Amino acid sequence: MTALSGMARPDTAIERGSRMADYKTDIEIAQEAEMLPISEVAAKVGLTEDQLDHYGKYKAKVDIHALKDAPRKAKLVLVTAINPTPAGEGKTTTSVGLADALSRLGKKAVLALREPSLGPVFGIKGGAAGGGYAQVVPMEDINLHFTGDFHAIGAANNLLAAMLDNHIQQGNALGIDPKQIVWKRAVDMNDRQLRHIVDGLGGRMQGVPREDGFDITVASEVMAAFCLASDLMDLKARLGRMVVAYTYDGKPVTASDLKAEGAMAALLKDAIKPNLVQTLEHTPAFVHGGPFANIAHGCNSVQATETALKLGEYVVTEAGFGADLGAEKFLDIKCRMANLDPDAVVVVATVRALKYNGGVPKAELTTENLEALEAGIPNLLRHVSNIRDVYGLPVVVAINAFPTDTAAELKLVEDKCRELGVNVALSEVWAKGGVGGEALAQEVMRLCEEPHEFHFSYESGADIEDALDAIATKIYHADGVDYTPGAKKQLRQLRENGFGNMPVCVAKTQYSFTDDQHRLGAPENFRITVRNLKVSAGAGFVVALTGDIMTMPGLPKVPAAEKIDVLEDGTIVGLF
Repeated sequence: MTALSGMARPDTAIERGSRMADYKTDIEIAQEAEMLPISEVAAKVGLTEDQLDHYGKYKAKVDIHALKDAPRKAKLVLVTAINPTPAGEGKTTTSVGLADALSRLGKKAVLALREPSLGPVFGIKGGAAGGGYAQVVPMEDINLHFTGDFHAIGAANNLLAAMLDNHIQQGNALGIDPKQIVWKRAVDMNDRQLRHIVDGLGGRMQGVPREDGFDITVASEVMAAFCLASDLMDLKARLGRMVVAYTYDGKPVTASDLKAEGAMAALLKDAIKPNLVQTLEHTPAFVHGGPFANIAHGCNSVQATETALKLGEYVVTEAGFGADLGAEKFLDIKCRMANLDPDAVVVVATVRALKYNGGVPKAELTTENLEALEAGIPNLLRHVSNIRDVYGLPVVVAINAFPTDTAAELKLVEDKCRELGVNVALSEVWAKGGVGGEALAQEVMRLCEEPHEFHFSYESGADIEDALDAIATKIYHADGVDYTPGAKKQLRQLRENGFGNMPVCVAKTQYSFTDDQHRLGAPENFRITVRNLKVSAGAGFVVALTGDIMTMPGLPKVPAAEKIDVLEDGTIVGLF
């Protein structure tokens, strides 16, 4: 099935410029929206007032105890993407529009998305509540603080850090080696100044001087455990298993050894309840948890997904960045741990991202360039092949339309996909909302009825080395994996301490299948280099850092924060 043919698109710069001038900004659209009281949105999926903890008129947390024994009944649809440009390519926008389209077609659709991090909001990408006429609202609240979940996660993380340093200060009964502390503090902001610091200065009463550092909150293990926990007690158990340091004789020290997990769980007891909001078209949306997909596992909470599956007919969820990162982790980590079996996968592509993968600089992506577009299409086809051939899942390509796309460019993408038997649908949800996603929704519904046999890219219980080799060769199409001397030592230590057979969460650039962000398209003849291995025992996986990936991003030369402001009446401007 295709849905591109006959769709007229502007062909000249004048026409494109005129069309773009007609559009309102995302925040203007969101602020003009007429939202329903959240209790009315909840009632659409059978939630009662007694199950809601209100955060104002349009946001609520859901007490899901009454749903604990309810069966899953919905089809699960994963939205992922090709390798993006630095601006992102609209997975969340497509997810929102797809859910609205399913609702327009008479289906009980529910969204399950991640919460935005303040780092990208004030950095380069802006907000993560969708865009155009496919947004979740209230957009400003969701992007700025929301219900306070991330603050609670950061507080729990930093409580553990404080208790760890206090234990050392008070005599160090556990024999912790200060040079083998692996737990970092966290803040939900891009702040490169905090990557590597020295603290505890100022004399004996100010703590033990040592090297330290910060992760951005969304890359913290507390965030990962929070998102993978099945309930509050499971979360407390996961918190207790977190490895924070090693003793002088190389034994792991956990949060449970420091007696910290109870207080950490107390800080998170309300945060773990899923947040309910709505789309511009009043489709229920659970927005909960928010790990990055390039440096964490990149999926919303199991609690939110599980709740949505019990309430709707179709659940639309998304995983961060390209399918080599977010989808791989969704399928190999989240689905493995939560026993999920997706019914269909949508791979989002844009003309501009394909041209970017074909070698066009970011500043020139709005100019028609068929040669570069054709050079970038193998990136899309590789992602599609991975989903279909490695994981065994039905897949459709969604072309997320931009005003600058030309008819010739859209036709070229359609033709190349059709040559390989790949289903493709045009998504115009940014400009038209749910009605612009109906063709995609029809194809998703069809795919959800197809039989499939889902399997992971590596077996459960595989050795770390074997799991990494499978991801690298099957998903990235690398020739293999190399380890730095430090990573080899860490690999031996992980095996010795009983962590050698956990799933692997690869931290890698989002812009390339390789660990080099400059190698775009569908590169071949390369190897992946692992420079650091770290156990996240509470989350239940081992993190493998590759290339020059950082767990604390920095702000760009001109951060988005410079354009964000608040007016006298409290209206926020400049947020996108």
